[in-house]
Amino acid sequence: MSKKLLVVIDMQNDFITGALGNAQCRAVVSNVVKKVNHTDADIVYTLDTHGEDYPDTQEGRKLPVKHCIKGTPGWELIPELEHIQEKTHFEKNTFGSTQLAEWIRKQGYTEVELIGVCTDICVISNAMTIKAFNPEVEISVDAGCCAGVTPQSHKTALDAMKGCQIRIEE
Repeated sequence: MSKKLLVVIDMQNDFITGALGNAQCRAVVSNVVKKVNHTDADIVYTLDTHGEDYPDTQEGRKLPVKHCIKGTPGWELIPELEHIQEKTHFEKNTFGSTQLAEWIRKQGYTEVELIGVCTDICVISNAMTIKAFNPEVEISVDAGCCAGVTPQSHKTALDAMKGCQIRIEE
């Protein structure tokens, strides 16, 4: 028996219209909302979560743009997804969530689909982490519901995931 999960990655204001927002990310919002509204899978989502000490972290030194500071409007889920009926959500202070990957294993999901932003950072990191913790789970990524920092980095990430036996839905 199949047990399906839809994972919505980092659909937060700062990645869509805020500090790290870009046209590619804004362009997939309607696709993501449509997928969330029409899925028969359970839904969870992740929140990129940083503190005021972000500039002092390794990520902050390499990407010196304060974003997704917990409690700020940029950290919040985009308004278009405020209605989401999730099983739970995961705050993560790095790209991939081991907590999410472990939770998937404990819940016994057999199929996991990922959507969201950024394909080339957090989507690929979570897909690979989930795959490492759950090697027999069928993992897929809906390319039309994802966006990267650039169109090229989005494509590169999709190709890398495909090479690691993650199904890419075009």
